[in-house]
Amino acid sequence: MSAASAVTHRTVALIGGSGAGKTTLAEAMLHRAGAIPRMGSVENGTTVCDFEPEETARKVSLGLSLAYLEWTSDDGVITALTLADTPGHPDFAGAVDAALSIADVAMVAVSAVDGVTAGTKAAWSAASAAGVPCIVVVTQEDRARADFRRVLADLRSAFDARLVPLELPVGEEQGFHAIADVLGEHLLVYDEVGRHHEEPIPADMADEEHRLHQDATEEIVSHDDAQLEAYLEGDEPSAHELARTLAREVATGEAVPVLLCSAGSETGVDRVLDLLCALAPAPGTRDGWIRIGVDHEGEGGTSQAVSIDASGEPLVHVFRTLADPFVGQIAMLKVLSGVLRPGDRLHNATTGADERMPALFRLRGAEHLPADALRAGEVGAVAKLAGTPSGSLLWTRPRTGARPGRLPARHPVYAVSLQPVSQSDDAKLTTALARLVADDPTLVVDRAGGATILRGLGDTHVAVAVERLARVLGVHVTTSPAPVAYRETIAGTVSAEGKLKKQSGGHGQFAVVQLRVSPLEPGGGFEFQDSVVGGSVPRSYIPAVEKGARDALATGGPQGHPVVDVRVELYDGKAHSVDSSEMAFRTAASLGVKAALAQAGTVLLEPVSSVTVTVPATLQGPVLTDLASRRARVGSTERSDDGRARIRATVPDAELHRYVLDLRSLTAGQGELEIVPDRYEPTNGMR
Repeated sequence: MSAASAVTHRTVALIGGSGAGKTTLAEAMLHRAGAIPRMGSVENGTTVCDFEPEETARKVSLGLSLAYLEWTSDDGVITALTLADTPGHPDFAGAVDAALSIADVAMVAVSAVDGVTAGTKAAWSAASAAGVPCIVVVTQEDRARADFRRVLADLRSAFDARLVPLELPVGEEQGFHAIADVLGEHLLVYDEVGRHHEEPIPADMADEEHRLHQDATEEIVSHDDAQLEAYLEGDEPSAHELARTLAREVATGEAVPVLLCSAGSETGVDRVLDLLCALAPAPGTRDGWIRIGVDHEGEGGTSQAVSIDASGEPLVHVFRTLADPFVGQIAMLKVLSGVLRPGDRLHNATTGADERMPALFRLRGAEHLPADALRAGEVGAVAKLAGTPSGSLLWTRPRTGARPGRLPARHPVYAVSLQPVSQSDDAKLTTALARLVADDPTLVVDRAGGATILRGLGDTHVAVAVERLARVLGVHVTTSPAPVAYRETIAGTVSAEGKLKKQSGGHGQFAVVQLRVSPLEPGGGFEFQDSVVGGSVPRSYIPAVEKGARDALATGGPQGHPVVDVRVELYDGKAHSVDSSEMAFRTAASLGVKAALAQAGTVLLEPVSSVTVTVPATLQGPVLTDLASRRARVGSTERSDDGRARIRATVPDAELHRYVLDLRSLTAGQGELEIVPDRYEPTNGMR
């Protein structure tokens, strides 16, 4: 695009619940704009945006996909649109957050058949939290049981927003063939290829249409003093003037237009594109935020607003990365300031790496469209940035850390243990998992009981990650339920001796330590105390005694789990002038601690997490009953700002392996879950 056309670029996040038709709508928009020669279908796995094998196999979006197109309006203005198609599945909410972090507007797709679902509410909430203005599109108007008026009533009931319907369907289900333009008060009649001509409003819907026209006009002019005064004096604004005022209200969140279409027949898709280009805020209308002066761990610093500035220094936000089996890592980026060109050298202010920009391109699904430059406000991509994971900022400054504003915290709620299939897989597993996490920060990798644990937002999230691990990164694993990370602590205070005495020719091994081992308060970790007097244990060997004690605790107690919350006191011992050594005292200390644990016994500790469940108030009772069956201790129940019930409890991790799946089943997908590790507690006595 030319520099002049850069101001007409819009980034649109397509969000909504599963089955709302987002991907099909993107396909129809691409086809209607001439970006693709024919429409693909989700059922056949031929759409532009669902191109990953995991998506085509499941027939559902599983990640963030970008699709670039250009649309020419009736007045000849060309607008470049980057559609960010997002999953509706709750396991992939991180992709929605990433899309909203760079979007100028969110297009909320709502099925004319299913209406407002839990996924619709989650998408709306995400857009509100991100401060992104919304436009609603009611899709699937040609499907059986489609009912626009019912869906509009559901929207008004569900969301505290000034919804402004701009269209009415003429006929629904198989009879859907025309749209009444509420602002222009005329009919758009569509043919079989999705093109329209104008006709007068039919007499049987003239009253309804005119009533909506008056309501929309009054709502729009109420935010503009000059227009309101003229309207009250009988001077009604034109459709063009109303649209211009509505665009300002969309940008500020004072109004949410409601459109409609059928993506399958392309009826109304051109209107969606026209109104999207006319009403979507321009880049820079909504300030982005970065934190200046942070370290490479993202800590510290102060927040600073960043407006889109084509004349400023280069500043690039890498909002998502994707591992590609053919070209390596692809970094999706938005230029916040200045102009980005191939060959530019930038510093990653988040990780500290230096990067040289390779060839730039725009994405249309899996297709790479070459770009000579990307200007402020535009979205594109590059390949093979070695040190730039998702959530990085690139700029020309050589120092000073910075990162984008943080995305919403998405704590993992489902976990599996990974077992490499071969030695080769085992050798590559750590590096491959690091790449997965760099692409998708909602994945978490840790270790428990010697096992490698992969955690995510649900079973599908983790399963897809394991499939990508094999397909893209060449690492094959099997999975099993994640083990519960039990711990032990000593049951009481006890004294024990650790002795090592070996003589087999040459230097021997000799060390004796007298230890007093006792429990600490929960969360106390490990404490070592040197109480030796008189030099019975030479000072040079004291650190070896502490290392030996730590070795024994990490190896595990009598029940086979790491030992925590223990105090080890060295109060006496013996040494030999020739046969003693650091290794001898380290071994003796380990033997002494193990003897103390065996003598006193240990208490088994189980991990307990803090759980927050948010559900419709009508489902509070069943959820509380289910939590009680999981040994939960409910701390509080309260009403959230939207009237739903929020339950806070602590639950043993042993009861939480499948809880996210059970909660979704219990609440028909309406429950929201947050699990945060909290503490360890004794199980039912000693074992």
